[in-house]
Amino acid sequence: MIATSKPLASSHQPVTATKGRARVSFIGGRSFLLEAAGEFDLPAQRFIWALSHVVRDWADVAEVIPGMTNLLAIFTATPEDPEFIVGRLLEAWDSVPSLDLSGKTIEISVHYGGAYATDLAAVCDFSGLSDREVVRLHHDATYRVFALGSAPGFGYLHGLDARIYMPRKTVPSLKMEKGCVTIGGMQTGVAMLTGPNGWNSIGYADLQMFDPTSPTPALLAPGDTVRFVPDRIEL
Repeated sequence: MIATSKPLASSHQPVTATKGRARVSFIGGRSFLLEAAGEFDLPAQRFIWALSHVVRDWADVAEVIPGMTNLLAIFTATPEDPEFIVGRLLEAWDSVPSLDLSGKTIEISVHYGGAYATDLAAVCDFSGLSDREVVRLHHDATYRVFALGSAPGFGYLHGLDARIYMPRKTVPSLKMEKGCVTIGGMQTGVAMLTGPNGWNSIGYADLQMFDPTSPTPALLAPGDTVRFVPDRIEL
């Protein structure tokens, strides 16, 4: 089952934004995925952040996982009336105001180019830009962490310059190194694990992004601001 909401603009938003439609689908017996239609942008993500704060306070919800313009709500038990839950989520989506998270700012030192930049040439070919221009556009931008996922501590970063968007690979690299700074579509990030990876590597960051022994294991959190700082450029 998939249900959709009506478009609604909240009058209590701290930022100007128009909320798009949403749809809810079943993921297993007790999980529901709400997906926001429309643009993949910060205004849309602010509504997801706000919705996660509302839904996580529901007594019958075990876990809430905000994603990239979507939200997964996992309930403590299989609902007797799933359609009621769908309506509840859509009603919450239609009424929730926009929320901008106040996160920390993190600077990540990057060795651009070199042995780890296995896909920099492909990004240049696709964009029609020089390697120096690709590197400059990447580190000149300011990024926001939209969500964590894919691997422990991996942050999906929004803010990549459209001139260096690069589709994910149709055939992933079999052993991309942990720490590779990558581009996947309109996003960028830092590889958390060594292994198969379909994103495009343009550099390397020697930084502990996830520490399971720490009270806050992930370095990044939704709402954080990230800047990439060139430590070395080897082209």
